[in-house]
Parts: sequence; C-alpha cells; structure tokens
Amino acid sequence: MKVVIVGGVAGGASAAARLRRLDEQAEIVLFERSGYVSYANCGLPYYIGGVIEAPEALTLQTPESFLSRFRVDMRVRHEVTAIHPARKAVSVKNLETGETFEEPYDKLILSPGAKPTHPRLPGVGLEKLFTLRTVEDTFRIKDYINAHHPSSAVLAGGGFIGLELAENLRELGMEVTIVQRPRQLMNPFDPDMAAFIHSETRRHGVKLALGRTVAGFAERDGGVDVLLEDAPALHADMVVLAIGVTPDTALARDAGLELGVKGSIVVNDRMETSDPHIYAVGDAVQVKHSVTGQNVLLSLAGPANKQGRIAADNICGGDSRYLGSQGSSVIKVFDLTAAVTGVNETNARKAGLDVDTVVLSPMSHAGYYPGGKLMTMKVVFEKGTYRLLGAQIVGYEGVDKRIDVLATAIHAGLSAAELKDLDLAYAPPYSSAKDPVNMAGFMVENLSQGVVKQFHLEDVPTLPRDGSVTLLDVRTLGEYLRGHIDGFRNLPVDALREQISEVERGKPVYVICQSGLRSYIACRILAGYGYDVYNFSGGFRFYDAVVNDRRMMETSTLCGMDEGT
Repeated sequence: MKVVIVGGVAGGASAAARLRRLDEQAEIVLFERSGYVSYANCGLPYYIGGVIEAPEALTLQTPESFLSRFRVDMRVRHEVTAIHPARKAVSVKNLETGETFEEPYDKLILSPGAKPTHPRLPGVGLEKLFTLRTVEDTFRIKDYINAHHPSSAVLAGGGFIGLELAENLRELGMEVTIVQRPRQLMNPFDPDMAAFIHSETRRHGVKLALGRTVAGFAERDGGVDVLLEDAPALHADMVVLAIGVTPDTALARDAGLELGVKGSIVVNDRMETSDPHIYAVGDAVQVKHSVTGQNVLLSLAGPANKQGRIAADNICGGDSRYLGSQGSSVIKVFDLTAAVTGVNETNARKAGLDVDTVVLSPMSHAGYYPGGKLMTMKVVFEKGTYRLLGAQIVGYEGVDKRIDVLATAIHAGLSAAELKDLDLAYAPPYSSAKDPVNMAGFMVENLSQGVVKQFHLEDVPTLPRDGSVTLLDVRTLGEYLRGHIDGFRNLPVDALREQISEVERGKPVYVICQSGLRSYIACRILAGYGYDVYNFSGGFRFYDAVVNDRRMMETSTLCGMDEGT
C-alpha cells in the first residue's frame, strides 16, 4: 500500500507517524511546500518576542528524523499542484529545482491547512506588511525587527495570533495597536468575558481600535498608514495581518471533492472525503461542533492531530471515528490566562438554544493559603434540561485545569448541575474543598430546584426605579461608597435580619453584592421572610468590569481610538 500525504505540521505529520506504527510495510510519501515538515505553530509569536530563543526549538521533526525513525519519505519544498482522482495520482513541483512529476497513490491524505486571510485592499503587498502562519513568516518578521528596530506596530486582528503577538511585541518595547471590525477581542468569548481581556491588554499599554474597518494600507514617512473607514489612519513602522485564516482547498476544489463551510473540505466521521480513496484532516476540513451539531471550521492543533491519527487508523483497516470539535482552547494574555470550551452564550442563542448562565468569581485555591487569586467563570447551560453547553474562565492560576474539567464534563454529557458531584483533588495550595467547578454546579442546582432566582447584567438598565421594586446592595458601606449601581440602596447582609422591616413587603427584591455570594445569602434570608427575591449573577465586580469596558469603547468611538492606560 502506498499513501501520499499533502501537507505536514499537525495533521499530516501525525497521520504519517501513525501509519508507520500500524503498517511497517506501507510506502509513505509526504509533500510539504514549506521548508519545515513539523513545527510548533503555536510557538511562533514567542520566538519573535524572544521567549523561545533557539529557532531550532520550533522544529518538532525534520525530514531526516522522520526518515530515521519512521522510514517516511518527507519531501519539503515540494508543492502538490493537482490531484487526479481517476488515475489516483498527484502532480508535484519541486520548488528548489523546478522539476515537475506525478506521484501515484493508493490512498491520499490532504492536510493543506489554512492560509492567512488576505483582504482585497489597496496596499496589501507592501514590504512592511506581514502575516504570521509559517516558520518562514516568523523568521521574516524576526529578521525585520532585528534589522530595522521598529518602534511601533499595528496588528489587524484580535484573535489568538494577534493577542499573542501583541504581548511579545510589547515585551520588545514596541507600541502596539490592535484594530479589527468586531467590537471585542477573542470572539470565542462572550463580550462580557472579553471585557477582562480588554482590561489586561490596556493595562499593558496595548491600544485597541475595535469596531473599526480597515480600508487599505499606504506607505508614508518610512512606515505604513493603516487606513480606516470613518476614522483617522493609524501609522506604524510595521503591520501584521492576523484577521483570520481561510481553508487552503484549491486542490480539493479542482479535483471535484465536495466542499462545505467557507470552501472547506467535507469529510465524514472517518475523515473520508467524497472520494473514497482520499482523506482530509486539519484546518482545511469542515467538522461538526460537538455541542450544537452545526458544521463549523475550527483551526486548532489538538483536533488536527486527532484527525490525522483517525485517518491513518481507517486507511490501515480500523474503524476510528471523529466525534466532533468542542473548541477547547486557552491563551496567555500578559499576566492573565483566558480559556474557553464548548459554545458561548452568544453563539448558543444564535444556534436557537434557550440558555441561561451562572457567573462566579472564586479564588484559585483556599483563601486562607497565601497567594490565591480571583478568577471569573461563566458557565452556559440549556434551560429546562440543564445540559452543559460551554464555559469561559479568565484569571491567573488554575484556569487551565478548571477548563479541562469542564471540557471533559461536556464531552461526557454531564448536566451543569452534576458538576457539583465531581470528586476533584483538593489541597490548600491548589484548590478549595469546594472547587470552583463544584461551586458552579451548586449554583445551577439551586436554580434548578428554585432555591434562588437570578437576574443578569442586561436586565439592570430595565429595572424600574419608580419604587415598584426594591433594589438592594448588601455589601459593606465602604464597598458601596467606592462604587455602586444607581438606584440600589445599601443594606449590608450582616445587618439584614435586624433591619428587615426596612425592606418593603409585597415588592420583588433585586439583590447584588461584590461576587454573588453575600447576595445569595441575603436572598435566602429574605425568602425565609416571604419576599420574592432575585440574585445578581456575577456580582458588582463583574458588572463594574463590563460597564467600564463599554464606557472605554464608547469613549474610543467618540475620540478616535482607545489609548490604553
């Protein structure tokens, strides 16, 4: 059996290694048009910033090491230019010599990945305009920085690459501005959770020009003007396009394979394309979202590696299945860690799901043990069924392990209330006896049993201020004086029982505290006296962060750009 693989990196290289482990006699040929067959794509921004010092550290495997260990014929700087399904062959061009030839196959695996999205705008080809996707791209940016010592950069795009690159360029002392059309960074997060990411980037001096549309680029004064619609141009010494990626599927299209979302390759759960002899994996394929069931594109290394393994299993006679993508991911944002899994509230509603959320602000470990830090968790679930749909966490320590627990719970089909039952490891330096994941489960269980009712941030502006409802802030007086929501009167929780007569009966009572815990206790006290009560989800800390972020956004719209801090 002869297997030809088009493209290396995560999917193709994983498929090649798995094929050899399953079939010692198979002939395996991999064509990669770049000079690197297997590299740490996610580490590229950190090489630019000097966190990763040695360029060879980016290379996970070389053609030589693959040949030595796996007897795989890895041919870099070879571009597959056409697929001929009828005669089961591919046309190949050697980019070093210009030679062209055909290579036959019994089975073909496509792992072409995705390419940086290039908008059709004036000035896209300028010398000081870069993209970051390959090792060659990385070296090009690094060499430019070393040679010209730019003092400023504009990054078009605020996703994973844009944020990681922003951090690394700031560490090099450069002024950095992120500009993009959406009004938030990191679209996998809901806008309210993205507020914490915005705050952290501003705190480290990154300027944000969100909700701005790039209209083109022009050279000026030795640098580049980023032209914006309805706003002044942004000037910088260099510009990096990080506005997303597009599936690189021209080969599949020309070969007549079925295409799906945004031109991606349609595959079944065995990673088979519409041609039974051709498989496809990685960033170029359409997958099912395991929560919503919708067809999506998710460019992540973990799924690509799994898909490569599955394709290899099935080529070798197995029956492996890809169960869908959940979108679990984590990112370092300066001192902050932000992580997400499943579907956020925004996309769940777009998918037609009837959802609710709980927001909590637990400590990373036991409060009495030194060094604990707050995190903000948002858990999304379906009303009625309490099916766990997704989660987002922003914080410092312990974020990654909590998101992995929640990702596992979603995969296992646990309800949001069943999070309370998970038996999670506890020691004071690492967690609390009631782990934050358990706490989320307790909160959902309380909602499901009618122990508490809640209201959300979007409900606050519509709450009557005419006396028909009672609005209570149960924090201490000092906390209240440092900031509160208009219309909420202060009545500290520890004085509530003694002053219960001050809370007028017969009216709904809406209660807030700093994190949601004291207000929950106040709600239980009030409910015990017969009041109809609602607890604010997330507390004043959450409310203040989101409202301040919106205020910054409005100011930037009026003044031209968010100047950071």
